[in-house]
Amino acid sequence: MSMDISQPHSATGPDELRPIKGFRVALEDITEALAKYRLALIFGWQDVAQRYRRSRVGAFWLTLNMAVFVSALGAIFGTLFQSQMSDFLPYLCSGIIMWGFISTSLSEGCNTFINASGMILQIRLPFFIHVMRTIWRNLIILGHNIIIFPIVALVMGKAITFHALWAIPGLVLICLNLSWMILVLATLCARYRDMTQVLTNILQVLFYATPIMWMEKTLPAHVSRLFIDVNPFYHLIQLVRAPLFGVAPTVLDWSVAIGMAICGWIFALIFFGKYRCRVAYWL
Repeated sequence: MSMDISQPHSATGPDELRPIKGFRVALEDITEALAKYRLALIFGWQDVAQRYRRSRVGAFWLTLNMAVFVSALGAIFGTLFQSQMSDFLPYLCSGIIMWGFISTSLSEGCNTFINASGMILQIRLPFFIHVMRTIWRNLIILGHNIIIFPIVALVMGKAITFHALWAIPGLVLICLNLSWMILVLATLCARYRDMTQVLTNILQVLFYATPIMWMEKTLPAHVSRLFIDVNPFYHLIQLVRAPLFGVAPTVLDWSVAIGMAICGWIFALIFFGKYRCRVAYWL
């Protein structure tokens, strides 16, 4: 009896030779997710539609809730700060809407992989598609809420100029930053569930430290602007809020947002590439 030993018995296929972690793995996951972007659009739209199913007003409850919230805060804090309502209310409205988009995206981003655990454990899909789903869902909500601003501006006698179009690239840059933040947070919170509560507390502090319910010009002369200039969320909000008032964002606003996007994505690709293979086990 003879045995053929000319070929090794441990032949490996192409899939077995692929790395399970590293920068390349993260890049391939994100590239595949972008190619399947329609799935993220469908999932995100379904999330919003299911939340308001059988409601007569539907998703416009978001608009009504935000309108009541802005009106109440405007009446209270406008009186407390003795601000001119024609300036303060549009400022508050734009700030609250953009902060709601950013903070809600990050809060929900912590549970992105956790909430999609059933799908992750049963279906082979790129993980980044769930990040895109979270951002798209909150963009839909932002689209409902942003309707309030032109109404408030017109009622208060504020004209909206063509400078408002600069808010579009600003919003794109915000989404780029939120994408890497959510990718990191979703991976981190899949392993450490307590990080969700930590982020919630951090966002609460940043809300009061960011000029949203108060205006920069109300700062006393002896208070330094440094704590505003080093606040990255202030610059992100200004990318959209400033154009709505006919003012271009400053060079510092663009520089901080672009620098965050570049450095953040480099870190996110390295971090996600290293731990992507473990996410399913953490869930």
